[in-house]
Amino acid sequence: MNSQFKKGVLELIVLLSVSKRDMYGYELILEVSKVVDVNEGTIYPLLKRLTNEKYFDTYLVESTEGPSRKYYKITSLGKKRMRELKKTWNEFSSSVNDFIKECGNNE
Repeated sequence: MNSQFKKGVLELIVLLSVSKRDMYGYELILEVSKVVDVNEGTIYPLLKRLTNEKYFDTYLVESTEGPSRKYYKITSLGKKRMRELKKTWNEFSSSVNDFIKECGNNE
């Protein structure tokens, strides 16, 4: 996927993923990777920003497989942001798809 396309939609994908259920970082990387190719260097700074902007709360859970895991939970502000981004994405993708259809097969 084009890196600019991915950058533009990554925040929405992360918000949508965490809205389904609380997740820890690596689990979130696996979830997001189902849609776009991402790595830790992309996700963790985004999680930090979203937490700083109060879109996520965090809490620690003990793990039997190593250190405690930091879980991310979407806040009401995060849900509002998610709805805004989703609306924007739907309008944008609809406009682009309509334009593509209007252009036909002019390759």
